[in-house]
Order: sequence, then C-alpha cells, then structure tokens
Amino acid sequence: MLPPILSALILIAICGYAFVAGGREHKIVAAVSATASIVSVVVMGPVDQRYGGVELGVLIVDLAVLAAFVAIALRSDRFWPLWIAGLQLTTSFSHAAKAVNLTLLPQAYAAAARFWVYPILLILLIATVRHTMRLRESDGWRMQPPAG
Repeated sequence: MLPPILSALILIAICGYAFVAGGREHKIVAAVSATASIVSVVVMGPVDQRYGGVELGVLIVDLAVLAAFVAIALRSDRFWPLWIAGLQLTTSFSHAAKAVNLTLLPQAYAAAARFWVYPILLILLIATVRHTMRLRESDGWRMQPPAG
C-alpha cells in the first residue's frame, strides 16, 4: 500500500478535480469517497489490534459506500458508476472473507479492504476527464492543429 500521506494527496487531488470539473455524479462519488476515507480512519480499531478481527466500523462504512455507489449506478446513464459499485462490492467482500476465516493474516485483510480505493479513484478521474471533454465538444470547442 502507498504511504498514508501519498494516499491522502491522491484522494484530495482526484476528488478536488471531480468537485471542480465533474458533473453531479462525479461530485457525489468524490464526496462519498472523501467522507468514507476520513470516517474509516476514525472508526478503525487501535493500531495494535487493527485488522486482527473484522473491522466492524470500517465494514459499516464500506456497506454505506456500496449502497451509495449502487444507487448512483442505478440512476446513471453512464457505465463508469457500475464499475465503481462493483469494485466497492469487492472491498465489502474482504470483510466477509475475514469473518469466515479469522486466521486470515491482518496484512492480507487490510490490503484487500484498502486496495480497491485506488482503481475507484482512477475510474473517477477518467470519468471526470471524459466528462469535461464531452462538455467542451458540445460547446463547439475543438482543438485545432497547430498552424504550419
């Protein structure tokens, strides 16, 4: 996993861009992602016990995020929210894996629970870039090749 400061910078940069340049769906996904990241840190167990058992607080946050992402995907006319909801479902299954196998190493559980945030943010970034490109094209803006 990435160092916490780098993870925070990536989260801030991508969610900030989505807030500035994205549409309604992008802004909601960014808000949910940023809020969930902060709340997850707050509800996590003590460092010496972290991911030793099912992280109930993080599980609740992940299920709330899954519900939000599924709701967005069901209302969207775009495909990218479905990918985000699917990846969040994978994150939620990491908690089930730990509940079924309590001997699962804490590092493996932590990696499974946190890994998918990066592809989710990457999809949000790509979706926001494509959204801004569609807006520019619909306004009649087209990049002109250099004269010469």
